[in-house]
Amino acid sequence: MKEKLKAELTESLHLPKDLMFGAVIVTATGNQEVYVENYKGILEYSDEKIKLQTKSCYLTITGRNLVISYYTNDEMKITGYIQGIRYS
Repeated sequence: MKEKLKAELTESLHLPKDLMFGAVIVTATGNQEVYVENYKGILEYSDEKIKLQTKSCYLTITGRNLVISYYTNDEMKITGYIQGIRYS
């Protein structure tokens, strides 16, 4: 009930859902870069797979020559040849 009320309030006031719910924001630039905002932690990191914990799910980036170019507490940039982005 609380989540439903929060969703209705967010919608009626036209508030950004990422701020209200802490939703992960994924921005891909072609198959070379991925920006991730609102993640909680890095669970797995190799040159073929990066798995992140978000507030509501796991986010897995797969590809080749993957590198975390930079990261802060709130965002990160992943570069390499991106083959897949999966939520689970």
